[in-house]
Amino acid sequence: MSRTSDSPRRASRGTALLALPVAILLALVPGTASAYPNPGTVTGSTVVHDPTMIRTSSGQYLLYATGGGLTHKTSGNRIAFGAGADAFRTKPGWWSGYATEAWAPDISYHGGRYLMYYAVSTFGSNRSALGLATSATGLPGSWSDQGVVYTSTTSSDYNAIDPNLFVDDDGKWWLSFGSWWTGIKLIRIDPSTGKQLSSNTTRYSIASRPTGTKAVEAPSIVKRGGHYYLFASYDTCCAGTGSTYKVKVGRATGVTGPYYDKNGVAMTNNGGTPVLESHGRYIGPGGQSILADSDGDLIVYHYYDGQDNGTPRLGINLLNWSSGWPVAY
Repeated sequence: MSRTSDSPRRASRGTALLALPVAILLALVPGTASAYPNPGTVTGSTVVHDPTMIRTSSGQYLLYATGGGLTHKTSGNRIAFGAGADAFRTKPGWWSGYATEAWAPDISYHGGRYLMYYAVSTFGSNRSALGLATSATGLPGSWSDQGVVYTSTTSSDYNAIDPNLFVDDDGKWWLSFGSWWTGIKLIRIDPSTGKQLSSNTTRYSIASRPTGTKAVEAPSIVKRGGHYYLFASYDTCCAGTGSTYKVKVGRATGVTGPYYDKNGVAMTNNGGTPVLESHGRYIGPGGQSILADSDGDLIVYHYYDGQDNGTPRLGINLLNWSSGWPVAY
């Protein structure tokens, strides 16, 4: 999904982006000295991993992230963030079959309710499960456990973590997920249950690194201008100032792919056009999500602060699509 705001004002997205002077846009083209912008200003409770964010109809921002029972933060202006309670008052009992903590939540709003997909696993293992919770308000303590959505085992060639829901224009629901092993996968979802559609159990492969490192994970799919765009995090997360995480993107004419980068290299063959990489104090950006806000599309991510002992921090930037490819600014 793009973690689509449920605000009716989102229809105006992109107008501010297209007003950027050509000189500024050229300065932001990947490969130039100014390719990677600094994160926008955020204050308050900004220590996060794998953030996902939505804007409610009242203009409030709800952010969830990796941590315990899925940590929560809120903001009224997208700048000042306050800490809240965990999503779950009590951790669902089925988690104990996989781990004690949840990772990489994905929040969206469809059919009058909030949905949050997430992963339960341990670091470096593919004995993992994707879970689903629903809520009428999206607030901590209001989430109702809907159980397991999809799993992987130690004999699987994929890893069921890092889910992302995408709802297409034709009303079809899709869930992408994956980390390392054979890469990013995609399954069809039944909107009535939030689980895999029984009439289509195909597991599509949409990004992988068949040679060298297997390090690709954390997919996010959005549709813009007739193309489907697949964002993913590449290389090593979670090592503080030693992290090599970065965000890359490819695009396709169909949701199941094939996705190609700007140079025509398939994302199933090590492809991906850079969107964000380390620069200055901002190390290892990744764990991204995309939010269609009232003033444009946002990329919401974490990075490691080189001036604060590698503390994971919240990063937010706008995206410009005028070239047909997302450029952060």
